[in-house]
Amino acid sequence: MPSPDFLAIGSSIIDDIVYPDGRTSMGVLGGGGAHAAYGIAFAGEKPALVGVVGEDLPTDIRARLEADFDTAGLVWTHHPQMRGWQIFEWNGLRNEIFRVEVIEPFMYGPAADSPHVPFERATGFTLLRAPEHVAGWRARFPDAMLLWEPVRVFMLSADREAFLKGIAQADIVSPNLHEAQTMYGVEDELEIMRRMLDDGVNAAALRMGELGSLVARGGDAVAHYIPAVEVAEVVDQTGAGNSYCGGFLVGYCRERNIVAAGCYGAAAASFTLEHVGCARIPADLDAEWERRLDEARRGVRTVAL
Repeated sequence: MPSPDFLAIGSSIIDDIVYPDGRTSMGVLGGGGAHAAYGIAFAGEKPALVGVVGEDLPTDIRARLEADFDTAGLVWTHHPQMRGWQIFEWNGLRNEIFRVEVIEPFMYGPAADSPHVPFERATGFTLLRAPEHVAGWRARFPDAMLLWEPVRVFMLSADREAFLKGIAQADIVSPNLHEAQTMYGVEDELEIMRRMLDDGVNAAALRMGELGSLVARGGDAVAHYIPAVEVAEVVDQTGAGNSYCGGFLVGYCRERNIVAAGCYGAAAASFTLEHVGCARIPADLDAEWERRLDEARRGVRTVAL
């Protein structure tokens, strides 16, 4: 089977969303893997989505995944599809309550050596996993660009030794600011970036929500602030960071430039902000992509490390 250029390895979740005013959005496609795959798609590529899904996956969701992605890397299980309540509070906090008993296969499967993943090569892939999974996927695709997005539950454990093992296998590392603050025990984003690079990160993208992102490469004396692309209305922030990672990966593979990659990430994240759950690919994607990419480029600010 021909291999796609880009893979997004991570989970797909069905979200049942409850808003502070009592409104609901039921049966929404989410999950870090799916959001990252859409980030790749917004950048103009058709990725493969690699993950575990339940045989009871809703028909409309399955049809959508098959239309937008290469789904040959999806592994089907008899366990009920991972599904959860996403309960939003007035202050922006979100509580996640899973509605199924079995979640581990969806969060961490398939294994890197799974025979059910048919691809032999890739240009690049995003990996939303704990550090113990990174080496296996690096070995599976040794020549591909690997963007590692550490899972939140691991980063909040502040297990730095395990973090260093993941870093050693990745080409790009992209935590969010809160996670990195917990891991390193410091608040300042520039100091976090210095420590990440000192720890051996080749290329770092620190995601900072509405503040944009901070990007830098090992050996550079400067870092770059990439602005968040403004949208008419922020509907839902969930998954924007994952989409950023997908866009960043494509930009870095195409241009081998950290600033360009950050702008790709910002543009990809902006589409997700405008939708509940995974954003639809717009009919005018090419023109809208260029407009958002240009906006991000105009706001770049470079600082000394």
